[in-house]
Amino acid sequence: MSYWDPIPTVRACAEGEPLPGLAEWVPAYNDSWDTGSDVWQERNWRNVPGPFYGAATDTCWVGREVAPDHVLYDDEFGLEFVYRQPRTPEETHRVMAAAWQDPMAGYACDGDERWTPELVREWWRDRGRVREWAVGLDRSWSGSARADEREAAGGARAYVAYIDDGLEDHLRGYVFWLAERRQPRPDELLPRL
Repeated sequence: MSYWDPIPTVRACAEGEPLPGLAEWVPAYNDSWDTGSDVWQERNWRNVPGPFYGAATDTCWVGREVAPDHVLYDDEFGLEFVYRQPRTPEETHRVMAAAWQDPMAGYACDGDERWTPELVREWWRDRGRVREWAVGLDRSWSGSARADEREAAGGARAYVAYIDDGLEDHLRGYVFWLAERRQPRPDELLPRL
């Protein structure tokens, strides 16, 4: 699968479906998290292109507690951002739970209306900057005395591994999705980045 659309799962939750197994994180639907946010201009440059992204989030470091395979913290202010877009309903629920824990309402899931194929390609061309940042974060936090920083260093390593293997295919599928708003047929080639 080249790209999986998480937005139907988001809509189902907004209509009242519970987040399975995440009741401790999201006791009830919180309508303060708007799927049509206006935080795009403030988004963290480390966010991987896709519908979910973090901008001016809190600095409480709770996102990785519920979505460690998707959320990471920057090293400057502790802001949360999405380093891997969800690929299943469960992963979508986890990213949503991370977003709903943010008292600053700094997450959004309107990236499909904001990203364009050219913006995704620009992000991909500049991936070396993101990779270099993640390598540096791992280097500085992996030996930290703080357990939460050492744990987050693992997320930085996972981000580097994803940039090196897997992210390109995902983004090629996402560019197709942005252009066509559908999954590619088996005989269709994905666009180049």
